Amino acid sequence: MKKGIHPNYYSKAVYSCACGASYTMGSTNESYNIEICSACHPFYTGQEKVLDTAGRVEKFKARQAAAKPKATK
Repeated sequence: MKKGIHPNYYSKAVYSCACGASYTMGSTNESYNIEICSACHPFYTGQEKVLDTAGRVEKFKARQAAAKPKATK
């Protein structure tokens, strides 16, 4: 590696989340403020909600069924 062209590496960079959790990782910055992490993200906490208020899945399945060619005898 060439000397003097690479950024400084901080092996104990602190990542602070808005929920209060903090993590220590390596980075080229000393600290980060993040909005969401695995401790508060709905996907990881099990609080994820799947909303299908318009019935899009049922509409899609109905269109797919209507588009299938009918068998002829």
